[in-house]
Formats: sequence, C-alpha cells, structure tokens
Amino acid sequence: MDSIRKKGLFEKFFEHRSFLIMQYTNGDITKREFLQYNYDYFLSINAKPFLKLDSYEKGMYNYQYYNGMAKYYRMLANEVRNTKKHAKYYNYYLNMGNKYYHEKDECVLSILKIQNFENINSYYIKCNSNSLKNNLYEIVLEDKKEAIFHSKAKWLLDVLRENEVFHDDVRISLIENYINEKY
Repeated sequence: MDSIRKKGLFEKFFEHRSFLIMQYTNGDITKREFLQYNYDYFLSINAKPFLKLDSYEKGMYNYQYYNGMAKYYRMLANEVRNTKKHAKYYNYYLNMGNKYYHEKDECVLSILKIQNFENINSYYIKCNSNSLKNNLYEIVLEDKKEAIFHSKAKWLLDVLRENEVFHDDVRISLIENYINEKY
C-alpha cells in the first residue's frame, strides 16, 4: 500500500516538474515564476524530504525540494538586501538558502552513488555571472530524462574528479538560458 502511494507521489512530482520545464523552455514562464511555482508545489503537497535516499526517484524529489527552497530563500535575501526595514532578515534568508544548497548537493551525491557514477558527464559551464565563472559546474545523468544538476561545492567537485566523471573544460550548459537568467 505504501509503495502505491509513493508511486503516485513520484508520478505527480515528475509530471509537474516536466510541465514546469516545458513551460519555461517555451517561454511561457520566467525563471522567477518557475522557482515560485516549484516552491508553491511543494508547499501545496506539504512536502517533506525523504530521510533515506535509496532510489533515483527519492533523490530527484529531494534534490528538487532542496534546490527550490535554496533558490526561494536566496530570492528573499536579494529582495531585502538593501532595505532598512527588513535588513535583519537578509542574513537569515541567506543562511537558510546556503543550508538548503548544501542539502541539495548531498542529494546529488546520493544520486551519483545510486548511479554507481555511471553514465555521468560533468564539467564547468560558461556563465554570464562573474561570481559563477569557473565555479559553477554541471552534472548530467546521460541515461535519465531532465537530470541536470548544478553546483559550486568544492567537496562535490572533488568526488566527481575522484570518480573520473569530471572534465576540466568549460562548456555551454544544456540549459544555458535558465542558468544565465536572473531571478
């Protein structure tokens, strides 16, 4: 019974994720809207991340959850950054965003382990942002649909290199417009 319920959860999750990706790709929504709709989706289903990541589906679910939360809190931090009224919230939002980014990177590592580091391609990506140049890298699961991850974590980069799935060249991201659009 529990596996049937979770299968429904994953089917709905992947369907919603693909729908948002399609809307963004078609230009129907902005990156900011994509992030807001992703955040709203997890709120609407009262989502909680899985404690044990023992499947690709759970890993992707958690990755999307943490990535959405990280970007949402980073967006809030940017909104209050230069305002006197809410300046005290800036550090709080920034710290929450960083916490969720770390959790997201942990999810990526779990997914890579589930994949046995097979069918993985990773490399630095060309970015418009000076702070992301030579820091942001892309991880692609070649045998999974829409499985493209991004990180700046040095520790995760070391793991990719240790497992010989990282290429030290700079490439154009598979989702270049998304990467370079501000939100």
